[in-house]
Amino acid sequence: MQNPVTVEVTRGNLVESRHRGMGVVVDGQGKQLFSFGASDSGVFPRSACKAMQALPLVESGAADAYGFGNRELAFSCASHSGEDEHVAMAASMLAKAGRDVSALECGAHWASDQQVLIHQARTLDKPTALHNNCSGKHSGFVCTCVHSGTELKGYVGYDHPLQREIRAVMESLTGATLGEDNCGIDGCSIPTYAVPLTGLAHGFAKMLTGEGLEAGRAKASRRLMEACMAEPFYVAGTNRACTKLMQVAPGKIFAKTGAEGVFIAALPDEGIAMAVKAEDGSTRAAEAMIFALIARYFEKGGEVEAKLMAMANRSMSNWNGLHVGDVRVTDALFA
Repeated sequence: MQNPVTVEVTRGNLVESRHRGMGVVVDGQGKQLFSFGASDSGVFPRSACKAMQALPLVESGAADAYGFGNRELAFSCASHSGEDEHVAMAASMLAKAGRDVSALECGAHWASDQQVLIHQARTLDKPTALHNNCSGKHSGFVCTCVHSGTELKGYVGYDHPLQREIRAVMESLTGATLGEDNCGIDGCSIPTYAVPLTGLAHGFAKMLTGEGLEAGRAKASRRLMEACMAEPFYVAGTNRACTKLMQVAPGKIFAKTGAEGVFIAALPDEGIAMAVKAEDGSTRAAEAMIFALIARYFEKGGEVEAKLMAMANRSMSNWNGLHVGDVRVTDALFA
């Protein structure tokens, strides 16, 4: 099945680029409410599934033992920009477990956001693992291991007890069988597994509604998602898509991006979750798709829908401020 063109990019009066994609919307029982493209195809969720990977932090009792509130829990699900507040939060979480940056196994990198990068270049000799966009998730991993008495060294490895636990959590939520055959290595060095896009969306719908989950996991899931909605800056950062989405309608949208054109969202009032994948891995396409898909479930002509559609269909300007074209979603997201 060929995925439809879901996003077009224009220059002047012509379409300069086209992005194909797939997506699906499901409820807590797994019923498909809307789909386009090959939505049953396996995709690597990458960072879009961080809330799933953070469940052991809560379920083990580590989050409560270290007194973590919404900011820490949101940060454990984050792909952050490496802003000063993010770096301080990672260091704080580690300190509560009696550890420091040397415990992190995620590697170090400069910020991808231009403004943050400029600030880092002016204030740092070089970034540390605290600046890694995954340092919140990894700080949560460290805290989980320390609290449970699990060997910390090598916690990113496929056979480490923590990664085995995360694998089991994701199998339970997505319904997919995960193993070495559908495993890759993520940018932060932990295992990442290809799962059907529909299963990914269903997993987040279950986390949102609690359907099909035992009481403890349902409570932990909702706690993580509510923390992210309460503290969206700590999920991403200034002017980031995840943060802006959750600020458009506070408490009504949970959203998380992943590398290579993956994006998930869940809507508490509707009891549904959705997932999209840009076939070419384009972030701009994934963002436009998820903005428009979420907009379908808000009042037609209302303020929230208007804001979301303005984010989905945006103009582009050059360095002189001249309008040169537009990013726009196609009818495939509204069929």
